[in-house]
Amino acid sequence: MTAHQILILFEIALVLFFLPAFGLYFMFPKAGVPGWKGLVPVLNSYEMIRLSKRPIYLFIIQFIPVVGWFFSLAILVEFVKTFGKFRFYQHALTVLTGGLYFLYVGMNKDDKYIGPEAAKKYKKSATREWIDAAIFAIIAATLIRTFVFEAYVIPTPSMEKTLLVNDFLFVSKFSYGPRIPNTPLAMPFVHHTMPLFDMKSYVEWIHIPYTRWFPAPVQRNDVVVFNFPAGDTVINKEEYQSEQPYYNVARMLGGSGGIDAGRAAILADPDQYPLIVRPVDKQENYIKRCVGIAGDTLQIKNQVVYINGVENKLPDYSETNYIVTTGGQQLDETVMKDEYDIDITNGEEFQQTGIPNRYAMLLTTIARDKMIKSGLAKNITPYLDSGRNVYPYDPQYNWTMDNYGPFWIPKKGATLTLNSFNYPFYERAIRVYENNKLEMRNGKIFINDQESNSYTFKMNYYWMMGDNRHQSQDSRYWGFVPEDHVVGEAWMIWMSWKNGVRWSRLFKKIK
Repeated sequence: MTAHQILILFEIALVLFFLPAFGLYFMFPKAGVPGWKGLVPVLNSYEMIRLSKRPIYLFIIQFIPVVGWFFSLAILVEFVKTFGKFRFYQHALTVLTGGLYFLYVGMNKDDKYIGPEAAKKYKKSATREWIDAAIFAIIAATLIRTFVFEAYVIPTPSMEKTLLVNDFLFVSKFSYGPRIPNTPLAMPFVHHTMPLFDMKSYVEWIHIPYTRWFPAPVQRNDVVVFNFPAGDTVINKEEYQSEQPYYNVARMLGGSGGIDAGRAAILADPDQYPLIVRPVDKQENYIKRCVGIAGDTLQIKNQVVYINGVENKLPDYSETNYIVTTGGQQLDETVMKDEYDIDITNGEEFQQTGIPNRYAMLLTTIARDKMIKSGLAKNITPYLDSGRNVYPYDPQYNWTMDNYGPFWIPKKGATLTLNSFNYPFYERAIRVYENNKLEMRNGKIFINDQESNSYTFKMNYYWMMGDNRHQSQDSRYWGFVPEDHVVGEAWMIWMSWKNGVRWSRLFKKIK
C-alpha cells in the first residue's frame, strides 16, 4: 500500500469523525457535556460512546482501516437513540449523511436527551431487525465499492498475457482517489442494466458533477479500469453495445458521406438501431495499460511506443505479433508451450508463412527474448498492421495501428494552439468531455461562439493501450481517456478460472 493510499484511508476516517461535529456542538449540551467537545474529532466519538454507555472497544475498533468506518457509523446510530430516535428513517439519515442529521436533532428544541437507560427499553421487531441488517449490509458494501475496491472480471483477451480471460480482480478505488457517482440513485451492485430486464438500473433525477476525493494522477504504465469514453451513446442490442460502438457503426454506415451521414441513417431506423445515452459512471468498464500521461508527447514507431522521444519498453507479458525466422530446428509442441508459452496448434498464436523456417507468432516480451537468447530464433521482426482505420479517422492523418503520431496528451491548465490539422484530434475532448460548443467555419475555429485559435484544458487526459497490442480496442481507436472516466487501478487477482482454478494466478499482484 502506498503512502498516498494510507493517507486517503486516514482522511476518510477523519471525515467520519468530523462530519457529526456540527450537530454534536448543539447535542452535547443537552446531555450535560460542553459543546466544544463535539467539535474535536476523535474526542467527540469517545464522548458519544460514554454518553450512550457502549463498550469502549467500539472506540478502539474505529481505527482499523476500512472496518472501522462501519463502527464509526454504528456509534452515531447508538448515540442518536439516546435522543429518542428509533425510527428506521432517522437511523438511515444518520448513516447516509455521516452524522449531519445531528444538526437537526441538536437545533430542534423538541428533541431532548433521554439517556442510555431509556434508549435500551426500546425493542425492535424481528422484521425491523432484518431490515436494519440488510440496509447496513448494503450501505457497507456500497461504501467499500465506492471508496476502497470493486471486483472486476476480465472479459476479453486485450490484456493477455498480463491478464487472462476470467481473471477476477480487485480494483483499488483509492489509488487515484474515490470518485463520487454521477448517478447516486441506482440499484445497488448493478452497473447500468437490470439483470433479466432490459431497463436502466439508475435514474438521473439527481446528477452530481465530476467529484473525486483526495485525487492522485494515474501513473505511466499503471493498469487502469475506466469508463469507455466512446460508450456515452450505445446501440442497445446485444450484438452492438461496446463490442460494436455506436461511432464505429455510424462511420461504417456513412461511408463516403462521413459519420454524420451514418448518424442520420441510425436515427432513421430506431428499430434496428435503438440508442441509449449513458452518463459517465454508467458507461462500460474497460481495462488497459496507461502508456501516456497528461503532458506527454507520444509516438508509436514499428509497434514501439516512445514517450517524449524515449522508448517505453513493452511489459514482460505483453503480446504482439512477430515474424520469427528459425535455424531449421524441429519445433517441439511441448517445448514451445513450456519454454515459450506458445501453443503451436493454436492458429491465433502460431502460423506457417509459406516460407521455410519462417513463422508468424504471437509472443510475449519474455518469450521473444528467450528465443533470441536460446538461439531458437535467428531473427525476430515485428509484424506490422498497416490499416489506417484509427482515431481520429481523418484522411489527413497518415497513421496506422503500429505507426501512430506523434501527438500531445492534454494536461489540465495547459493551453493548446488549435489549427486545421490538430482540430480533428482534439475536437472530441474539447466538445464532448469538456462541454464546449466547438465549430470550424470557413477555416476559422469558434469556441462557444467566440473565434479562438487556442484552448486551455480543464482536465488531465491519458492514453490507454492493451498489452495484447493487436487484439485490443484501445486509445488508437477512440482517443483520450479523460480523468473523470478513471475508475481505479487494477490491484490483485483473487480468482482465475479456465476449466478449473488456475492456482498459480491466485493473489497475484498486477503490474
